[in-house]
Amino acid sequence: MHKNHLRLALATATAAALTGGLLTFTAATATAADSTAVPHADFNGDGIGDVAFSAQDAYVGGKKGAGQIVALYGTGSGVSSAKRTTVSQNTTGSPGTAESGDWFGADTAYADFNGDGYDDIAVGSPGEDVGSDVDGGGLAILWGSASGITGKGVTVADPAPSSHDRWGRTLAAGDFDGDGKADLAVGSSATTVHVFKGGFSSSGTAGGRYTFKPAIRGDAGGPLNLTAGNINGGPETDLVVDGFETETDYGWNRNYFIPGSASGLQVSQAVALKPGVITAIGDIDKDGYGDIVSGAYWNATTEDGTTVPDSANGGKVWVTYGSDGGPLTSSATGITQNTGNVPGTSEGNDYFGYELDLGDVNGDGYLDLAVGVAGENIGSAVDTGMVTILYGTADGLNTSSGAQSFAQSTAGVPGEDEDDDALGMDVKLDDVTGDGRADLIAGSGENSGNGAVLYLPSNGTKITTTGARTVSPSTSGVSTTGAPYFGSNFAD
Repeated sequence: MHKNHLRLALATATAAALTGGLLTFTAATATAADSTAVPHADFNGDGIGDVAFSAQDAYVGGKKGAGQIVALYGTGSGVSSAKRTTVSQNTTGSPGTAESGDWFGADTAYADFNGDGYDDIAVGSPGEDVGSDVDGGGLAILWGSASGITGKGVTVADPAPSSHDRWGRTLAAGDFDGDGKADLAVGSSATTVHVFKGGFSSSGTAGGRYTFKPAIRGDAGGPLNLTAGNINGGPETDLVVDGFETETDYGWNRNYFIPGSASGLQVSQAVALKPGVITAIGDIDKDGYGDIVSGAYWNATTEDGTTVPDSANGGKVWVTYGSDGGPLTSSATGITQNTGNVPGTSEGNDYFGYELDLGDVNGDGYLDLAVGVAGENIGSAVDTGMVTILYGTADGLNTSSGAQSFAQSTAGVPGEDEDDDALGMDVKLDDVTGDGRADLIAGSGENSGNGAVLYLPSNGTKITTTGARTVSPSTSGVSTTGAPYFGSNFAD
């Protein structure tokens, strides 16, 4: 995408103001994977997947945009607000204090950082003022326990506060050196990415730290997203960095694969990938190597008439399959709403690929893909949004048959299609019932930015509306003053 358009659309610390349409909502990261099978979060150690997400624009104690996170705990009947934890910086034990514009929860990443058997959650607050450093940014780890996320945690201090702003703007967790301990990659407004080695202590001290600098523009706000996953089948987790290229004056979107190794991430071995701001990683074709799915959701032609490489009007999803040598970039496959029997029709500003996630809906061992189409118009409803499911096979994603799509006008789905609902502003495929099948959870900007989380379970073979429900901020301890965008950014 053209640099100037992207800066308006994507390069702010926490929100995407999509200039080609009427959407204004939070940009979020896609799912990180520590292996070719995408692991679920389990904050309370009961063996059932949990889901955490932000309401980063929420009022807390009267402070606009202070932000909160919500964890919904999986049960035999899925997720609801009946079993959840809501945390802000004013929660007892949580580092910091809720202040206007902190954006607590703007990005999050989960892993068992302290090795106690419970997943923890790293939470960025890129708008945090640190002393006299305006928007210096903050980062905390909240510990998991038998009760889930309790709100107790520690600060991960910024090691170079004078070198950047927006500390904690982008996060990814994975075992980048293969030592069995979860590491944490942290981005900011600068190009340099800091990696904290696993073995975090109760005081927040990491097992070590190093930095790397991918070939992206720092003046565009540093990495747009960081996504972890195992692409080459080795014992170490790899990383995909989404940003802007440095070779031309256009500053096109550019992604890089950076392999893990026994000594950590190796930027010297970086490989350029197809475009996309949102990335998901997992083994779609069950060959033992993680595949890279990237969402280039913008139009191929910008407002000034510039043609964007490798893009399509309405959005495009690129699939790059993994191998023991890394990503097979020469055979990457592009998918649009005009591909095969993919639901919908490619039209300007549909934002097909605005969000992505991988999970095994039917238990066949092939990962399936959820695609957020947050700008989809349905009937007279503008930007009402929908979610598409494409199923994995030995030959990759099946675009010929079996695809599903869900909007609020779909029979059995709660709600109705309304302007600016933007269903699919984030998506998650995760087993939150404990039956070994991934269920669908999707965020929206329901009710003028209040937000909502839609839960649609798997029936063992596909996603179904039987048992569907919506989780709202009003039942989850989140104020609907202003526009909190509850459910706009799922932890990965």
